[in-house]
Amino acid sequence: MPEPFYITTAINYPNGRPHIGHAYEGIATDVMARFQRARGRDVRFITGTDEHGLKMDQTARREGRETIDLANEMSGYFRDMCAKLDIACDEFVRTTEERHHAASIELWRRMEAAGDLYLDRYEGWYSVRDEAFYDESELIAGEGEEKLSPQGTPVEWTVEETWFFRLSKYQDKLLALYRDSPHFIRPESRRNEVLRFVEGGLKDLSVSRTSFDWGVPVPGSDGHVMYVWVDALTTYMTGVGFPDAEGALYRRYWPANIHMIGKDIVRFHAVYWPAFLMSAGLPLPKQIFGHGFLLARDGGKMSKSAGNVVDPMELAERFGVDTLRYFFLREIAFGQDGSYSAEAIVTRANAELANSFGNLAQRTLSMIFKNCDGALSVTEHNDADRNLLALVRKACAEQLPAEFERLSFSVGLEAWMKAVFACNQYVDEQAPWVLRKTDPERMVAVLMTLFQCVRDLAIAIRPVVPQAADKLLDQLGIGGAARDFTALDDAGWFEVLAATGFTVTKPEGVFPRLELPEGEAS
Repeated sequence: MPEPFYITTAINYPNGRPHIGHAYEGIATDVMARFQRARGRDVRFITGTDEHGLKMDQTARREGRETIDLANEMSGYFRDMCAKLDIACDEFVRTTEERHHAASIELWRRMEAAGDLYLDRYEGWYSVRDEAFYDESELIAGEGEEKLSPQGTPVEWTVEETWFFRLSKYQDKLLALYRDSPHFIRPESRRNEVLRFVEGGLKDLSVSRTSFDWGVPVPGSDGHVMYVWVDALTTYMTGVGFPDAEGALYRRYWPANIHMIGKDIVRFHAVYWPAFLMSAGLPLPKQIFGHGFLLARDGGKMSKSAGNVVDPMELAERFGVDTLRYFFLREIAFGQDGSYSAEAIVTRANAELANSFGNLAQRTLSMIFKNCDGALSVTEHNDADRNLLALVRKACAEQLPAEFERLSFSVGLEAWMKAVFACNQYVDEQAPWVLRKTDPERMVAVLMTLFQCVRDLAIAIRPVVPQAADKLLDQLGIGGAARDFTALDDAGWFEVLAATGFTVTKPEGVFPRLELPEGEAS
């Protein structure tokens, strides 16, 4: 059996419709899942919605509706986003599902059995927007000297009876985890932030609320619901069948290979989550990756409360799903903050997808269709052909995969793009339209070389632009498992294809040029 690979997005908080930050994380996670599948791994990819907590309860009250009705509606928008943007998750988990309540209760009972939960009184600062507790020393002053969280969100003084988790007990164990598993938190900047936080000393964590009842009930403790992050983090195990620890899904996929999350929630995933799991005697995820933000036009973080969010559905409708997916992974170094504009999307898409790769594929297939009756025979390659084939194969089968494994998507796509440029230079140098008259046999060798290169390039880019790549591979006559990365190592595939008498039909472009309305620059 192929080695399993389990990846998750953060569980989206649906007190508003999805914004482009949700889409960015979902796209990147989907690309990684598709990439691993194409490499022959048994992949499970889950996403979902975190529907409990005070923020959801308050939003529903403001709108004069039942909280479950709000949750049902908003969860539907996140499902729609996945469908629209080709985010092909294996499972969409909602925290309001009974199976998830069962998973959360089992985790709670295990932590309780370990002696890590105790009842006490909480007095401190709480951010409803972040659903997070903050120490006085972490707060910052706003413009009017009001107290704000480190994220710049309002905080309020909270006093209530609560269950506490003995987080302080796990400080040394967490530090040992970070030391012994240096790749547990990535990128390095996030790891350093977490190290400083934990080394500064951990206090026990309030893990239940009594001021509202919208959440998973604490077993055996009337009036208490679980702190939303206990509930939300457990979703990652709900997606593999927990609490059935002997079930096939759990045994096959847990622990997760990667939790893909925004940098603002690294603490919950890299401190609280492993501590909960240590307490419960369960295996820890292998990696937490905290990516950067997509910044608003003014350079600030996009958020529903700031009113500067962008609807990813509108962008996809305007520029195309594949274009959007390619742009975000090519333009922004994953792990760092990045910004975007309509002008940048159009410029990148036209220069690289339409003019470079799209034009290469269109020219190659058009020349085969017109000059070879749509078919190619096996001929001898010369040094120029072999050098190009080797360069493209290295980019597609070695460089891009190595960078994608490190989640360095932009670097991998840069290597891929250099191979595209090399192919276009080869076309100009070999001039097959001239060879058609002077050396038809050499023309066939050139077109065969280009056909093979386009095939490799399409396979390599397929996790990023699945619709366009599949359309192009259809035109190449390549289907099924021959579209996976494993096919890049098959040295004799072209001979087999040629022996079947395949025919290239009149090609259609897969990357249309985009136009920016006059006067629009963002």
